[in-house]
Amino acid sequence: MSTPAAEETVHDLVGVGIGPFNLGLAALAEPLELDCVFLDSGEEFRWHPGMMLDGATIQVPFMADLVTMADPTSKYSFLNWLKQVGRLYPFYIREDFHALRAEFDQYYRWVAGQLNSLRWGRTVEQVDYDAESDLFTVTALREGSDMEGSGVETYRAHSLVLGIGTEAFLPAPLRELAEQAPERIRHTSRFLDERQQALADGSVAVIGSGQSAAEVYLELLESQPEHGARLEWITRSARFQPMEDTRLTLEMTSPEYADHFHGLPTPRRDELLAQQQTLYKGISADLVDRIYEALYRHSAVRAVDTALLTDAEVTSAVAGPEGVELSLHHRQTGQRSRRQVGQIIAATGYRPRRPEFLAPVEPLLRRLPDGRLDVTRDYRIDSLGGSDENGSREQGDGAGEAGRGRIFVQNGEEHTHGLSAPDLGMGAYRSARILASLTGREVYPLERRIAFQDFGPAEQTQETRA
Repeated sequence: MSTPAAEETVHDLVGVGIGPFNLGLAALAEPLELDCVFLDSGEEFRWHPGMMLDGATIQVPFMADLVTMADPTSKYSFLNWLKQVGRLYPFYIREDFHALRAEFDQYYRWVAGQLNSLRWGRTVEQVDYDAESDLFTVTALREGSDMEGSGVETYRAHSLVLGIGTEAFLPAPLRELAEQAPERIRHTSRFLDERQQALADGSVAVIGSGQSAAEVYLELLESQPEHGARLEWITRSARFQPMEDTRLTLEMTSPEYADHFHGLPTPRRDELLAQQQTLYKGISADLVDRIYEALYRHSAVRAVDTALLTDAEVTSAVAGPEGVELSLHHRQTGQRSRRQVGQIIAATGYRPRRPEFLAPVEPLLRRLPDGRLDVTRDYRIDSLGGSDENGSREQGDGAGEAGRGRIFVQNGEEHTHGLSAPDLGMGAYRSARILASLTGREVYPLERRIAFQDFGPAEQTQETRA
């Protein structure tokens, strides 16, 4: 490993990770007088490649792109991409707000290809902070390529933003199986790459209750006449729950609901999140209907070799010569049962990453008693000062003290801000608020009130919505 190549430049911001949220921040920062650089260990932008199923759509309207909800005039909008590639009129005639997932992936790549602030092939190893200069130093390992050799680079900056995303999660019984017999189980994040292996043993169980589980089950069901494998879909949910996306419910992704949620005690926030699972982790109603239609259609011409099990919690998964023996607990009846399957596809979601590279600055980080990050209202996780305990000079005001060293987080604040954290539609708002803190002014106007409803006690007033 070579000696670190230290940059003389002091950046306004270094971003770690380039997923949709940091990509959106980079796009919104590009026209501003900010010196930003974003680092990612990947060689290019990739968005859920293992679940890029044919015909799958995003679950939010296309306006939830990288920039539109902060700056509808940005050249980096989804609509401009459609115009540039000659698909704007076909999209208009289609009359569907929900774009294809493959289209959004192409759009993201198009934006990434235009931004000079992105640095690929950089794995961040360490972050340090110097109090005297009030600067962060980010040390990154650069992988070798045809254009440049491998080595270590350092980047200095006033501020950091973490957009490292989440990692695939397996509950304890499936995690034990993955350690003992990894060839018998795969997460949906690897589905397309390992689809054939999943069908190799004649039977497969999809475990999970959300959109990914439903998409994988439908894809395997539709192709069952060709592959012939028995299919099982097992969920611990009481039913195959559709996502609740009624209009007043969607107001819970509003800035004022985030204000309300952030102000609640931590135990109450955790209770609410547990109650709100179907608001963003359910299955689109259209997909539920398509699955039923497929079952009905196939059953008209053949016996469909499948089973759908609800309220069934996997308590153990043991690999043997014939496959995997699953022990299930039916939560309504209390009964226990066993099932034998060849392969398992785990649609068990994702969990926030815990970045080891932050260890040197751990004393600066705000944490809750249980160790989770204590994220301020304006998405900061440091204790360097420069704003009040809510993370801004006034509640609801994203503008802070410009130029002060601080650490922001993107999509790592679900436990402090509520279900807006992973929502693509609120990504541009969060980026706009971070940029307001960095610059000390609202470059992109920040909405304060968009909801018709009040989420906490409210005095009667004559205020009306325009």
